[in-house]
Amino acid sequence: MAISERIRKRIESASWIRKMFETGNALKAKHGAEKICDFSLGNPNIEPPDKFNSTLVDLLHEETAGSHRYMPNGGYPDVRQKVAEYVSSEQRVSLKGDHLILTCGAGGGLNVALKTIINPEDKVLVSTPFFMEYASYVDNHGGVLETVAGLDNFEPDIDAIASRITDKTAALIINSPNNPSGHVYPEETIRRLGELLEKKSRETGRLIYLISDEPYRKIVYDGIKVPPIFPFYKHSIIVSSYSKDLSIPGERIGWLAVNPETDDLHELMGGIILCNRILGYVNAPALMQRAIERLQGLSVDIGLYQHKRDLLCDGLSKLGYDFIKPKGTFYLFPKAPGGDDMRFVDALQEELVLVVPGSGFGSPGHFRIAFCVEDDIIKTSLQGFERAMGKLR
Repeated sequence: MAISERIRKRIESASWIRKMFETGNALKAKHGAEKICDFSLGNPNIEPPDKFNSTLVDLLHEETAGSHRYMPNGGYPDVRQKVAEYVSSEQRVSLKGDHLILTCGAGGGLNVALKTIINPEDKVLVSTPFFMEYASYVDNHGGVLETVAGLDNFEPDIDAIASRITDKTAALIINSPNNPSGHVYPEETIRRLGELLEKKSRETGRLIYLISDEPYRKIVYDGIKVPPIFPFYKHSIIVSSYSKDLSIPGERIGWLAVNPETDDLHELMGGIILCNRILGYVNAPALMQRAIERLQGLSVDIGLYQHKRDLLCDGLSKLGYDFIKPKGTFYLFPKAPGGDDMRFVDALQEELVLVVPGSGFGSPGHFRIAFCVEDDIIKTSLQGFERAMGKLR
């Protein structure tokens, strides 16, 4: 056997996003890329702000000895402090650089957090719909991801979450703004989750972490504000990246912050820094660390994504599609006409429109559209959406 049985099973249940991406490449090779409306991958199509590029140029012209060597495993101390100051303003809690590390993107940060807190066979809970890579991230460290069905409005079912918590529960992962639904959890939801985890930690005798995955925090619309996490639960960890708001996913730069009020903070941070090293990340990329020190609070023009959202939503609404207009991210998660998401995704493929079935996000009966594409692709796709719906009717 060339590979382990464990990885063989993971390949068989590989990410639907990647499967659709590969399908898209095949269709583009057959029909021509210009004829394919590819909404499969959340790959930002807006270029980074000009200041990002000019900052890189400035850094490359600075002659600083040792700027490409190893640094402390948590990242450059001055960069950690700068990021902590900005995160403090978002979280309404005072953080220092020692409460935060720099990571290889949000995916790296999540793996570091899970490696640090999970014992073999521990459970991590997540509400549907959810980013499917969480299952692999938890499995990487010997844990088991347990999904809890969310409500029809994409809010977590807090009573259902409560019923699933045991003394084997290590954490609850939340993702707001949410991939794939675009839903933003209101402050009341965060408060109630914090109260639940506080209560259950006492009952089970085990500290349960709240891990908030927030790479889309800045991509919100219509004046929506993403509430902080730290004021509502002290045993919380936030992971984020610059992949989406600066449009630099290929640069793999993010951060992980720990609530300074959590128990055993010093031990937890020590474990996190160790795991950042032993997982093989060692350090977040040095050039990107030095760049984001100068770019705190900067983002692409979010209004461009809002325009794309409105263009897509207006078009699909006129065609009779049933969906909740997303409050953030660059995803729309409509109900599949006819109720069978797999069948409907196949019907769209026949029209050269690529989307991802909701089954891949734990929510069969829906499908995800990543609208971080050119406006012309959205306009062209509407004919395919109309024909696909007509077939199933």
